[in-house]
Amino acid sequence: MADKLTNAQIAWRAAQDIHDGAYVNLGIGFPEMVARFQPIGRQAIFHTENGILGFGEAPPAGAEDWDLINAGKKAVTIRPGTAFFHHADSFAMVRGGHLDVAILGAYQVAQNGDLANWSTGPKGVPAVGGAMDLVHGAKRVAVITDHVTRDGKPKLVEACSLPLTGVACVTRVYTSLAVIDIEGGRFMLREKLAALSFDYLQSLTGAPLHADGAVTDLIVPEV
Repeated sequence: MADKLTNAQIAWRAAQDIHDGAYVNLGIGFPEMVARFQPIGRQAIFHTENGILGFGEAPPAGAEDWDLINAGKKAVTIRPGTAFFHHADSFAMVRGGHLDVAILGAYQVAQNGDLANWSTGPKGVPAVGGAMDLVHGAKRVAVITDHVTRDGKPKLVEACSLPLTGVACVTRVYTSLAVIDIEGGRFMLREKLAALSFDYLQSLTGAPLHADGAVTDLIVPEV
């Protein structure tokens, strides 16, 4: 495969679309990286299912307070205005439609927006968990992912073959090769790495790609 974006670069690109003051939930693992790359002059308000709103960046190594953790059991810091609340209240925020954005990882995304991102396998999050609520509670759901699996199989597919987290919930996918919207049950290509031809990108995608205008170059900094 041609050169591709690193995970940090994918996270950087996703961060550019989060507006100032947005209430945002980042999925466990790779999506947590998005918080590092907020554009200058913007401040998202990050939410975690275990009951914190408006927390700050990770503390320096050795300075962790292990009473302050996110849903992924990683240490966080508090900022002026940080709020703490009951786990049930946290999910009431999600289910009540109070989150602007949820950014999650994925095993598969279907062309109609179906998402499969959980597993009972030894290396997966051992249950569907809060993601099921997030994908139908957040106003916008985006996915960040490598474009293909480790063995080269497409992660963007016609229909998911793995257990679903949610149905028709994803609206944008940021991959290691492209930015793709899901509109009208189709993958709409918005940006791609300049070195990739459309046909090559299509060969790595498990469903038809469409373009309704100019496809711009996917340009990211070294991060």
